Amino acid sequence: MSELRGIIDKYWEKVKEHRYWLHQHPEPSGQEKETSAYVAQVLRDMGLEPTEHVGGYGVTALIQGKGPGKCVGLRADMDALPLTESTGLACSSLNPGMAHSCGHDAHTAMLLGAAYVLNELKDTFPGTVKLVFQPSEENAASSGAKKMIEDGVLDNPKVDAMFGQHVWPALPLGQVAVRDGQMMASSDRLFLTVKGKSSHGSAPENGIDAIMIAAYVVTALQSIVARNVSPLDSAVISFGNIHGGSAYNIITDEVKLEGTCRNLNPAIRDTMPQRIENIIKGVVEGMGGSYEFTYLRGYSPTVNTPDKAALVKEAIVDAVGQEGLLIPERPALGGEDFSFYCEKVPSAFFWLGCHDPAKPPIPIHHGAFAPAEESLPIGMEVMVGAALKFLRQ
Repeated sequence: MSELRGIIDKYWEKVKEHRYWLHQHPEPSGQEKETSAYVAQVLRDMGLEPTEHVGGYGVTALIQGKGPGKCVGLRADMDALPLTESTGLACSSLNPGMAHSCGHDAHTAMLLGAAYVLNELKDTFPGTVKLVFQPSEENAASSGAKKMIEDGVLDNPKVDAMFGQHVWPALPLGQVAVRDGQMMASSDRLFLTVKGKSSHGSAPENGIDAIMIAAYVVTALQSIVARNVSPLDSAVISFGNIHGGSAYNIITDEVKLEGTCRNLNPAIRDTMPQRIENIIKGVVEGMGGSYEFTYLRGYSPTVNTPDKAALVKEAIVDAVGQEGLLIPERPALGGEDFSFYCEKVPSAFFWLGCHDPAKPPIPIHHGAFAPAEESLPIGMEVMVGAALKFLRQ
């Protein structure tokens, strides 16, 4: 492992340069044109032959080992979020209203770094490494993982195992977490339009107030988690987007809401669409309105294969010692479309601690989020270590 750290150090300045460029040029899900072109060029500069436009703007490349063997896939996501950055970093976003506030720039930079290391070590392992740079992770309605799988990313050569990671500000720098089985939750989308009847604000009796109906719907839906889901299970129904009205003194006739439903139990997940619509129907029609509702099944739960998680645990101990390995008691309710790879091949997904204890903790999807830079070499080492352990088994 000391040799591995030495190779990582050798390429660290390049990795930082890539991360800075990526951070400055965030692009939304499904529109990662510049990002994918940049990644492809970096891979070509390494002497690799990338394949572009896999499942949209996805990029793949192969690193061939010294002989026949298994194929391991390593994945990073590339898309950004529609947020205004407030990190104050010198490499802050140059694209107004877009920011890498989920750390996907770090994921992509770490996989590029892993590619440098594995390309240098290709005469020391059998088999093949398949690098998977994925678009559109943030859009549950149009998963980049699904599209890449449909485009054959797991074939030619057939991928025998996959590894992925996410920077995790809930964990301090120097800790890395992985667990057997469920790691993250399913992530579904809710689209609701509440329709009423417009009237003047001074005469609400002449209208049907879509805003009031929507407020009651949002409140009533929380009873599902409180009273229809066992306290021993986990579920979340959250609305993050609500739009309605045109003037302060007009009773609006339409409100649009978008939200998410998360849980870990497939049986509970299957009941959610009908439970949610039953409440919507009762509240909306009971108050004189009408509605349109769509429940979109998004990401499945991310489930780690125990023997692949074991390889990640070994790689974590090699990188940060036994004290740096964390086995979470329970999964997170965040969603990840890495789940679709897990459904197809034995896989493991881990969380990379990236919170600098000297600074206040900032969660992902916040405009001020930025992972501690020192976490990136650790993520590279764990990713490379797990891949090598798998190929050398």
